Amino acid sequence: MWLPTSIPFAILLRDNNMLDDQQFRLKSDQTLERLHSALVEASEEFDFETDFAGALTIEFEDPPAKFVISPNAPVRQIWVSAHSKSFKLDWNSEKDTFANPDTGQTLTELVSDAVGRRLGRNIALGA
Repeated sequence: MWLPTSIPFAILLRDNNMLDDQQFRLKSDQTLERLHSALVEASEEFDFETDFAGALTIEFEDPPAKFVISPNAPVRQIWVSAHSKSFKLDWNSEKDTFANPDTGQTLTELVSDAVGRRLGRNIALGA
């Protein structure tokens, strides 16, 4: 099989993990629903609120802050906005979840770290 030399190997690997539109919708919906359930459970113990209506939001009161986790269907990624940063997660078939392609950190790990950092304590989400 001929491969153009101008395409970086990392992009070729990433394409192997790509989902079609229907698979992406299913996997992203399932992943965000599980994460939302874990966040609802954690919010009973910690001081934040969460909502899931297409995008998953996490809101903190004092001082005010908002994290947003949303599917981006055109590029088949889940995007996370937290701590004035943006993270783009791809489907990782080996981990069977969305993960940061640069660090390998899963969505649940990333959100656990971001919420824990905001609260000033470690939390583990069971998603």
